[in-house]
Amino acid sequence: MLQKYYQKACDSLSPQTLYVVATPIGNLTDITLRALAVLKHADIICAEDTRVTAQLLSAYGIQGKLVSVREHNEQQMADKITAYLEQGLTVAQVSDAGTPAVCDPGAKLAARVRAAGFRVVPVVGASAVMGALSVAGVSEPSFYFNGFLPAKAGERQKLFENWAEADYPVVMFETPHRIAAALADMAALFPERELMLAREISKTFETFLSGTVAEIQTALQNDSNQSRGEMVLVLHPAPRQKHSELADATRHAISVLAAELPTKQAAELAAKITGESKKALYDFALSLKNAG
Repeated sequence: MLQKYYQKACDSLSPQTLYVVATPIGNLTDITLRALAVLKHADIICAEDTRVTAQLLSAYGIQGKLVSVREHNEQQMADKITAYLEQGLTVAQVSDAGTPAVCDPGAKLAARVRAAGFRVVPVVGASAVMGALSVAGVSEPSFYFNGFLPAKAGERQKLFENWAEADYPVVMFETPHRIAAALADMAALFPERELMLAREISKTFETFLSGTVAEIQTALQNDSNQSRGEMVLVLHPAPRQKHSELADATRHAISVLAAELPTKQAAELAAKITGESKKALYDFALSLKNAG
């Protein structure tokens, strides 16, 4: 049965096409039959690190012509890849793990190849983002993916301020040497916010820590092993504020301001005056205008 579908994948391949192939993010068995078919039959395989990709190919008995296409030479190599496609060849693009062009090289190559008139086809597969979301327990229909958090504290803190009242989950990547600082910045703003830290997804030491930001921070302080490896953070939405929880004086303030100012401006000013949640004040002001 597997051979039947593998052969179908092989038969579907087209020349003069760039296939953007997702590869395992840890467990080597997390690869699709279609990805194996592409890697087996591609004339050229563009790799972020040829040594890493060579190990993957070796695990499946695949011998391919590898060329290095990484962040620093992607623009330059785009011309060579386009020339290969002009010759009628089939080209695959992979990163070290996961999907090219998602926090990895690949976007510039795909854009240049498409601009040259050739097909660019995704071969989907393992995803750290979707893997983490699937076990985080968030039920919202939308989420925000930030990629890697900024290395500079000021930029990182500004992002967290923007998410302080977000009513959607936020997915982000962080590195081991910055995770303590990132959690400290979160704890300064919303220590009781729900957070999941997914570490080493699909690998031997895969772990998922769930709790408040403060609890996750404590867990890492108590166990240095939890600060190792590749990390995905899923920040749950801020708790919804009910209008009934607003004090009478706060309701009066936002009512007066909303009658004279645009809703967003009124909510921002009322939040500064009362210290209440800007989101709760905005929702209340909006309900007043809708009712009126």
